[in-house]
Amino acid sequence: MAFDDRQSHTESKDQEPLIGLPALMRMVFENVDLTPLGMRLLDRVKNHPNDANAFMDMSIILQFRGKRDVGIAMQAEALKMQSIYRFPTTGNQSGIRVLAIMGPGDLMVNTPLEFLLEDSDITLYMVYIKPGQPFPSSLPDHDLVFVAISESDQTHALLQHVGKLLETWPRKVINLPARINILSRDSACALLQNLPGVVMPITARVYRRTLERIGLTELPISSILADCKFPVIVRPVDSHAGHGLARLDQLADVEGFLSTSPEHEFYIARFVDYSGSDGLFRKCRIVLIKGQPFICHMAVSPRWMVHYLNADMMKNAENRAEEARFMASFDDDFARRHAEAFHAINERIGLDYLGIDCGETINGQLLIFEVDSNMIVHAMDPIDIFPYKQPQMRKVFNAFRQMLINEVKEFQK
Repeated sequence: MAFDDRQSHTESKDQEPLIGLPALMRMVFENVDLTPLGMRLLDRVKNHPNDANAFMDMSIILQFRGKRDVGIAMQAEALKMQSIYRFPTTGNQSGIRVLAIMGPGDLMVNTPLEFLLEDSDITLYMVYIKPGQPFPSSLPDHDLVFVAISESDQTHALLQHVGKLLETWPRKVINLPARINILSRDSACALLQNLPGVVMPITARVYRRTLERIGLTELPISSILADCKFPVIVRPVDSHAGHGLARLDQLADVEGFLSTSPEHEFYIARFVDYSGSDGLFRKCRIVLIKGQPFICHMAVSPRWMVHYLNADMMKNAENRAEEARFMASFDDDFARRHAEAFHAINERIGLDYLGIDCGETINGQLLIFEVDSNMIVHAMDPIDIFPYKQPQMRKVFNAFRQMLINEVKEFQK
């Protein structure tokens, strides 16, 4: 394998610079009309059919507009032209060089490193690869590899393939593929059972027919999960961000759920009531960077299915004030109280960078909803409404940058 820094790896005279995911998503957050930019990019790909960067940016816009399949098709056209892209960070790129291994697909397929490195001095190259496909014969020289492919049914074979390609890689590798591959909901909860101070209900993967039989009383739910009784949480396999997620409070709810869920496989687990004494639900997004926890957001909501965008944070000043206090005290309070749990999770999962969505039970245990390597972590919330978040997110980004630098130094010793 040859490494070099030729600009031709990522750009040609017929290409405009890549706009990239953070800049495009920031426009969405700021309610910018993407139609003019989309039309310009559409003209660009028509008149310059070799501009892979334009195809990639158009792919992202289409996905933002809900046209997932068309967006992925546009990405596929880009990848036919080139498999290596250079992310346009706004910082002075005088630091180390990171090669991210990416998989083709939608916006959930890869760790969004672009948000973590947007204003960094670190150079980020992104190489896309498919199962069975070798790396390009020549890659940009780099100091470190970051495996950005996330776990899903669609990526298991790809992660195994990438793991074999990287077995003797002459650079440091962050987030080994074999460890990412254990992050499915059923595997992760089995892995994290019986940890001190941790609650993660056993999750079973079931076929549609199994749920149908439960709904018809042909099969008791306890035969699927020994500790399980209604209410339960059900979601389609490989769904994220609450898509298709439902709480079934009683047996009669099964039929109604299936009537609106066409998928063939689901995850099912018992529901844990994690509401506080005030009846509100609180959900945190935390990242472990070399095992150290960092808070990224804390959402407060009267609804059990909490996501930051639906959690009454933008309009509710009291909720924002609580999040600000939570962030300010996180290191000395929440992180310290759950230090043993975070350490144990880090040891069991074995990833250098890991996202955790979690809450806290009424008796103070850490309730894990999900662990994953591709959770979005960003600093795009309006500064005038969320002034406390920029310093915290800068702390996260600096820690991530320093982790990469330290890993390179340690590997080169």
